[in-house]
Amino acid sequence: MVKSMTGFGRSEYLDENVRISAEIKSVNHRYLEPGIRMPRRLNSFEAEIRNWVKTVAARGKVDLFITCDSFENDSEEVRYNASLAEGYYGFMKEMSEKLGIENDITVSKLASFPDIFTIEKKDEDMDELWPLIKKTLDEAGAQFVAQREIEGERLKNDILGKLSGMEKEVAAIEALSPEIVKEYRKKLTERMREVLEGTPVDEARLLTEAAVFADKTCVDEETVRLSSHIKSMRNTLMTGDPQGIGRKLDFIAQEMNREANTILSKCNNMDISATAIHLKGEIEKIREQVQNIE
Repeated sequence: MVKSMTGFGRSEYLDENVRISAEIKSVNHRYLEPGIRMPRRLNSFEAEIRNWVKTVAARGKVDLFITCDSFENDSEEVRYNASLAEGYYGFMKEMSEKLGIENDITVSKLASFPDIFTIEKKDEDMDELWPLIKKTLDEAGAQFVAQREIEGERLKNDILGKLSGMEKEVAAIEALSPEIVKEYRKKLTERMREVLEGTPVDEARLLTEAAVFADKTCVDEETVRLSSHIKSMRNTLMTGDPQGIGRKLDFIAQEMNREANTILSKCNNMDISATAIHLKGEIEKIREQVQNIE
């Protein structure tokens, strides 16, 4: 299935001990560029999370936001630094003796000094936490992938419609191309008769001039290649490997544009020129859409 590179997904896990949320969004990018923001205490899971991103996206600038809040009452504990307290007290006593002033230090004053008491979080059981994070990621990822598939299907159908219209325009150019040579020969014959004023027209010269003109203005090769590119793009959209399909479609669109430019440069017929210009416009629209296909 064709996937767009634009998508969004969000999920949250909540129980009496922890709340985990995951939000993932992406925009088009030439390669896969994951950006992960999460609490530092989850850094040990970074490798697993980066590998998980690769399972939901092959291309695109992917931003993933993870939060994890603990509700456990005993998740924090007070730590007493005895050696630091003894150091503070020793220096205060030494100051008192050397300066000859009263040592009025009390337990409450000593306790107010920096880092005597600290509050620290207890180590979490990371083995129990990872399955909950993974579950939250999978739920957000399912929404993300589903949205990319829906948008990708819309892009595919729109491009297929444009390809069908382009085939009709290529057929119109192929039908008009022989008429150009006939029209040129007719005008050339009339002009030669005017110039020669009754002298018989040299049919051999006329055929030569018409052949040279036909060779310069013939777009048969271009229309054949353009038709082939249209079929190739359609087949790629319908049956191609969804992983990295966007790069192949972009290459085909570039080749289509090349053929349309050649047709436009060769022809000197207003109808063919107008059709070729419209073809270029449709190809450019397809190229813009292809940029957002994974």
